[in-house]
Amino acid sequence: MVVTEIYSLMSGPACPIPLFFDPVEAGFPSPADDYVDCTIDLNEHLIKNPPATFMVRVRGNSMVDAGIQSGDLLIVDKSLDPRNGDIVIAAVDGQFTVKRYRRTGTELRLVAENPKQAQIVIGTETNVEIWGVVIHVIHSPRRSR
Repeated sequence: MVVTEIYSLMSGPACPIPLFFDPVEAGFPSPADDYVDCTIDLNEHLIKNPPATFMVRVRGNSMVDAGIQSGDLLIVDKSLDPRNGDIVIAAVDGQFTVKRYRRTGTELRLVAENPKQAQIVIGTETNVEIWGVVIHVIHSPRRSR
């Protein structure tokens, strides 16, 4: 999976949207209420450190088993140190990729979440820079036409 676009976040006025008090059923439908409990600003819930946060759009299928699909937007925090098992944005020999971070002792691997894709073992000759930790995935369901 490769990064196709990188976006910086712009600060601006809050954009509150309605939050309904009753959850929506994913199973059997229930009667709808016309009650809006409050409003929320998604920036407050998705972005904890705005100066260190950016978004990327990804292409490919190497992370499908992690729920990341081609075309998704990822919210990335570059202030976080990657922990074992985090999904990260990495530049490997100058090429951006999205992979799961695995460190065992002194060995670092960037692991795909698709059994058809190979993992990347970072050797002494490999130039790798971790750009940030993925903190949220924005995935839009595909609509049939």
